[in-house]
Amino acid sequence: MSDAPQMIFVNLPVKDLEKSKTFFAALGFTPNLTYTDDKAASFNISDTIMLMLLKEDFFATFINRPIGDAHKQAQVILALSSPSRAAVDATVEKAKAAGGTEPTEPRDYGFMYQRSFADPDGHLWEVAHMDGDPG
Repeated sequence: MSDAPQMIFVNLPVKDLEKSKTFFAALGFTPNLTYTDDKAASFNISDTIMLMLLKEDFFATFINRPIGDAHKQAQVILALSSPSRAAVDATVEKAKAAGGTEPTEPRDYGFMYQRSFADPDGHLWEVAHMDGDPG
């Protein structure tokens, strides 16, 4: 078994690939051209997290059920850690400036500060800063 850390690939269906690429680039995610073509685009979020944006018709080839409308139903919240409260705010403000929305008010639990955004396809993202060691 390899000692390499396990990676996660978040695959999201998108209606407009170019619009989605522009949105996630505006957030500062790093394009990964190795896995990008006219049907899909890849972004490195970190060394172990990769975002895969797939045109809906291409996404459908990997599943055997209908694609839900993320503007109407939620199946998952994609949560990202952030190094500070200011960084949380900066990320959400970038998302809003790039065409995203903020579906909920910021939440401050004392030990954790979080804000949310929805991307152009309605997928829910949460950005949080936790004080101290979460482990």
